[in-house]
Amino acid sequence: MFRIFVAVSALFFSGTVHAKTPDPENWEAVVAEAKGETVYFYAWGGETRINAYINWAAGEVKERFGVTLKQVKVADTANVVSKIVAEKAAGRDENGTVDLVWINGENFVSLKEADLLLGHPWATKLPNYRFVDEEGKPTVKTDFTVPTDGLEAPWGMAKLVFFYDIARLQSPPKSMPALLEWAMDNPGRFTYPQPPDFLGSTFLKQALYELAPDPQVLMQPADDETFSRQTQPLFVFLDELHPLLWRQGRAFPQNYGTMRRLLADSEVDISFAFNPADASSAISAHELPDTVRSYVPEAGSIANSHFLAIPFNANAKAGAMVVADFLMSPEAQARKQDPNVWGDPTVLDVAALPEEDRARFDALDLGVATLPPEKLGLALPEPHASWMERLETEWARRYGAGQ
Repeated sequence: MFRIFVAVSALFFSGTVHAKTPDPENWEAVVAEAKGETVYFYAWGGETRINAYINWAAGEVKERFGVTLKQVKVADTANVVSKIVAEKAAGRDENGTVDLVWINGENFVSLKEADLLLGHPWATKLPNYRFVDEEGKPTVKTDFTVPTDGLEAPWGMAKLVFFYDIARLQSPPKSMPALLEWAMDNPGRFTYPQPPDFLGSTFLKQALYELAPDPQVLMQPADDETFSRQTQPLFVFLDELHPLLWRQGRAFPQNYGTMRRLLADSEVDISFAFNPADASSAISAHELPDTVRSYVPEAGSIANSHFLAIPFNANAKAGAMVVADFLMSPEAQARKQDPNVWGDPTVLDVAALPEEDRARFDALDLGVATLPPEKLGLALPEPHASWMERLETEWARRYGAGQ
């Protein structure tokens, strides 16, 4: 999806004056205000299945609430952050171009720290938030270690999962040292997307977790000294790994879609995604062979939640709230979790849902390549957002020139 750190200047402020904000505790008034509004939803557009799901949601909110939802497809959410920053600098405190944005990580941190988000805890007051599993899925309350404070609505869960084709590989490597050893015996059969693609950056964070002398340090903001010490084993590992990659590490896939095609075309033997159901979804769509299976590293894998946020100057605030609430509804969440639709895990506490809604989830066939929850392993929390910004910068300095 959507992540590269944007350093937002502190030119802004001792405080932002926001236009009148709808109050989700008076939901009937919000719904009434939303009717007839057009919500411009800035969302990563790199996956056909996700775009189709958003198009379905647009039809539903139009029919039920009279809200027109228009997806603005983006390749990098950092560009959306830059747009919002520019509008603030130009004094555009109302009638902004972005009504709703799919966001998490350092982009959320940038907007929150610069006071560029709708400035009160609206998300936790939405009617469907009562179904969100705060206890079982604590990442719905923090975003890369930063409290969300109700400024973004949880939309889905993510966990790094690796894929391999059992027709070609029987025993995949389940740690970074094992991956390096395997690559030595199988040169050219592995790769990862080029950072700052979010999945490529996630691979770097996964390797950092496994190789850092003290992973607990990653929960704190990075500085020059801690970054150098904790990442030294990582870059030794990458220096050894890169010549063994697809195309000898001289080129990298630009995104996950390209990497998935490499697995489908037998150019590589291992791939990965930030969605446990992704392989099953791809099999269902005939994008991967039905011999592909999933696994997770022995040490666990990076996990987080992704969110929906409303900028401070959104033009259709009420409409954006209505859309965000619908996307958190049991109906929309169950459809999203269906591998034949998207396969994105729910943020809801399914066991606590009313029987009719619980049945929607119970009826889902998660697919032949989807690991059951008990086999997904330890969920490693995202490092503080500052680590990704530094990792991407250092990766580009070492390996990115000319790619």
